Amino acid sequence: MRRRSLGTLALALAAGGCGVPLDDEPRPIETPGRIDASGNPVPNGAGSVALRLYFVRDGRLVRVPRRVPAPLTPREQLDALLAGPTTEESADGLTSALSTMTVTGMTLADRRATITLADRDNQPPRSDEVLAFGQIVCTLTSQTEVGTVSFEAEAQPLYVPRADGSLSNTPLTVADYSGLLD
Repeated sequence: MRRRSLGTLALALAAGGCGVPLDDEPRPIETPGRIDASGNPVPNGAGSVALRLYFVRDGRLVRVPRRVPAPLTPREQLDALLAGPTTEESADGLTSALSTMTVTGMTLADRRATITLADRDNQPPRSDEVLAFGQIVCTLTSQTEVGTVSFEAEAQPLYVPRADGSLSNTPLTVADYSGLLD
């Protein structure tokens, strides 16, 4: 019985020494900096919402997260994509295939975004055109509000290239460009 009492007393003394020490006066609580999904620190002033854009590197579509203060509408997300990569993103080797494409409008109905392009008759075809359409489709369908993307010019459905080399005037999804994703 005495051994049990001594063991209990020793355990109680050891446990008592494991507490949080008391400070003589209050101190501010330090909040750690925010980190992104990959564990890297998020710069001060960056927003709390992740915006997903698709740019091009080495002939492949690359998803690029940006931090914004609040969720963007699909049109605002498209505008951010059309503005191109930031200086830092460009330094990281990212480019845009959208430099010669002119988007004149966008509508959204029943989760389908319809992108209106300027008259394309006077524009020479580009070898990276599939990347341009892929950038738009992959960027817009990364939002829950958009399930598919269609393209039109002069109020007519536009046939656009898919990753497999075929042309389509039907609603497109990220699956149509999965072969180009990095």
